[in-house]
Amino acid sequence: MSDLFSHGPGGTETGQETARDGRGAPRPLADRLRPAHLSEVIGQDHLLGPDGPLGTMLASGQLGSLILWGPPGVGKTTIARLLADETDLSFVQISAIFSGVPELRKVFDAAKARRTNGRGTLLFVDEIHRFNKAQQDSFLPHMEDGTIVLVGATTENPSFELNAAVMSRAQVLVLERLDDDALERLALRAEEEIGHPLPLTDEARAQLLAMSDGDGRALLNMIEQVAGWRVDAPLDATKLSARLTRRAAQYDKSGEYHYNLISALHKSVRGSDPDAALYWLARMLKGGEDPRYLARRITRMAVEDIGLADPQAQAFCLGAWETYERLGSPEGELALGQAIVYLALAPKSNAGYAAFKAAMRLAGESGSEPPPKIIRNAPTKMMRDQGYGQGYAYDHDAEDAFSGQNYFPDGMERPGFYDPVDRGFERDLAKRMDYFGKLRAKRQGESG
Repeated sequence: MSDLFSHGPGGTETGQETARDGRGAPRPLADRLRPAHLSEVIGQDHLLGPDGPLGTMLASGQLGSLILWGPPGVGKTTIARLLADETDLSFVQISAIFSGVPELRKVFDAAKARRTNGRGTLLFVDEIHRFNKAQQDSFLPHMEDGTIVLVGATTENPSFELNAAVMSRAQVLVLERLDDDALERLALRAEEEIGHPLPLTDEARAQLLAMSDGDGRALLNMIEQVAGWRVDAPLDATKLSARLTRRAAQYDKSGEYHYNLISALHKSVRGSDPDAALYWLARMLKGGEDPRYLARRITRMAVEDIGLADPQAQAFCLGAWETYERLGSPEGELALGQAIVYLALAPKSNAGYAAFKAAMRLAGESGSEPPPKIIRNAPTKMMRDQGYGQGYAYDHDAEDAFSGQNYFPDGMERPGFYDPVDRGFERDLAKRMDYFGKLRAKRQGESG
């Protein structure tokens, strides 16, 4: 991926000239490098290229309402502003954090007046997911009659946070975080703008890029700090870390990152990769996830993906959970890590899980079919007269302690739910299933 930002004017003198606005106030580096045209935004080529959705819209001259979904610092606001320039629409920006119904009414009234005078409005709503349902609904009539072209920006998954009505009237475009190549190109642009290279070793430079965590704005802010340092020699990675704080990794315990990371953790365990599983566990813990939530999910993994292939797995997870409750953080988190390793390396089977789901499905389909009379209790004479319990064979009295009687409802064809795998302890269970199956056929043949 290429860098997001435009090639700013180079040279020390030019850089100094552009470092202040018309009133003499200093301009941040990120603002000085902001693209002036959409063609300069090259970090989101999958959207802006000739075959991308935005490129296609602009070529056709028809810009529809959009939801720009992506992490911070990848150009959502810049793209919205430049879309207005390219389509000759008035650009109006509001933030869902600071705007309520009165502010929205003023915006809509102004857009109507503008439309009467022949000018359209691109309404850019930052953090649009923070508006409640009623506030989101207020956009609908103005989107439908063409008063506004809505461009909403969000860092949260729109399918979780936005009304279905808004989603149906706007196209969701996904902006990507900047990769290392993009960040390096952005750093080169910044160095040309400030007029000198950063005083960093190659290792420290790589660390600086990593510290931005894919956020171009964060990188430029850190570059601006580094560029102002007076040093005698390039700083190494250790000295850079002492001067700069790493940007906190993106993580929201109730949002998209939460679901993505727990999915990655679960699938790494299922895929028998302890190293990957530990990495995703660490990512969630570093992000501030509640270890009790992780303990519950880890126990679920034992039940769902290992099951009876290793009957000890569930107990191991419950023990790790209890250990965490007794030790707390951070010591107790080690027990959760050990449980993850145990599960990743355990034999896998979802046979019990699949059998339970199949039984639940058949139970829902079969209605209120009663048990056969032979296995119903008969505590009263009337029930005995009705045949309850008649013919029941007490298995402990039968040969091999197995009667082979039918325990499904009368007339129901015997289903097969549990199909053990040939791994771990389920190998032994498969042998028992086969043994009882043959013995059942023999007993039923004898009774027939």
